[in-house]
Amino acid sequence: MSTDPHAFTLDALSRRAALFGGLGLLALPALQPAVAAPSSSLSASADVWPDAAQVPGGVARLSLGPAATRPVAQAGDVPLLVLGDAIEWTALVGIPLSAAPGEASISVQLESGGQRQISYTVAPKRYSEQRLKVAPGTVDLSPQDNARYEGERAHLAQVMATFSEPLPNASMLRMRVPVPGRRSSSFGLRRVFNGQSRNPHSGMDIAAGTGTPVVAPLPGRVIDTGDYFFNGNTVWLDHGGGLLSMYCHLSAIDVAPGDLLKTGARLGAVGATGRVTGPHLHWSVMLNRAMVDPALFLIA
Repeated sequence: MSTDPHAFTLDALSRRAALFGGLGLLALPALQPAVAAPSSSLSASADVWPDAAQVPGGVARLSLGPAATRPVAQAGDVPLLVLGDAIEWTALVGIPLSAAPGEASISVQLESGGQRQISYTVAPKRYSEQRLKVAPGTVDLSPQDNARYEGERAHLAQVMATFSEPLPNASMLRMRVPVPGRRSSSFGLRRVFNGQSRNPHSGMDIAAGTGTPVVAPLPGRVIDTGDYFFNGNTVWLDHGGGLLSMYCHLSAIDVAPGDLLKTGARLGAVGATGRVTGPHLHWSVMLNRAMVDPALFLIA
């Protein structure tokens, strides 16, 4: 597991709090079932969109009604993924883990030039918590490591702001698991180190042996690769419309920025690079710059 493979993916993190935002220091027991590779096709009756879960770290599916052309919708100043047709358009909204329960809203641009607000309710959700004792010296970065981290965070902020076309195919939003294996840590796990709360885990960890192939869960374009302080060897995929995915701690990267991948195409291999104590894949899904639970996208 990582010390913090994900410190720079949440907004407004302090340097100190960032150190334990991702996965924590110690490996977790196998509390979750194995993540098996699913069938490559969906039945005609399957829901091909991500599960709706109006909770922090979830996805809201908001009807925008009929319109002759695709509406433009935003959460604040962040563009949203809007899919559908002239009969009904739907906005898919990633809800940040930091979102407070209660009323939230998005704005939709009108053809007249004005805007209308669509409200929805974010329900509370209590994620599991783990309390750990760690060496005090692991809390702070050295000046050199901190300088590296700050530079990486600035770069990744640009990566995470990607919003591109073409938009993803509305019939292909369900993702296959990028690597089969035991789920060793789930999204949203909250960690307390030496009595101090740190940022929740913003991805899914899948334990697998070093060298196990990691594949694209959806068609996508490689938008970033690199060796990062916390995340180690990392690949980012852009699936269109602000839907991104990230793969960390790889032992090998087999793609380059600009590569177009089909579902199932190899992008790298499981490893233990970055701040980790054992080989595994950290997999994150981002929607409108909010990390959301990858399990909501998995093929049932």
